[in-house]
Amino acid sequence: MPWFKLAIAGLLEIGWAIGLKYTHGFTRPVPSVLTIGAIIASMWLLASAARTIPIGTAYAVWVGIGASGAAVLGVVLFREPFTLARGVFLGLLVVAILGLKLTAPTAQ
Repeated sequence: MPWFKLAIAGLLEIGWAIGLKYTHGFTRPVPSVLTIGAIIASMWLLASAARTIPIGTAYAVWVGIGASGAAVLGVVLFREPFTLARGVFLGLLVVAILGLKLTAPTAQ
């Protein structure tokens, strides 16, 4: 269950990172409220997962999911540039996330 919570927290991080673009500096009420809600939920789930997952692993996985998802959605939604090098490094980030998951100590 902690890993599931961490995965959802990471997905919510993607949501709030992308949501920041739609808030226009928190001047648009609906996107702002949704973004703030996603931030709160993401942090709460991260904190909950970190009760059993080592904090260094939990935080790195959370940031990795958020960063890789935001980068991909930035390309898809906002037409940010995508290069071969960027793709390689995003792939390495995903491999690092999986490696952290596979090598994390088991919860008691």
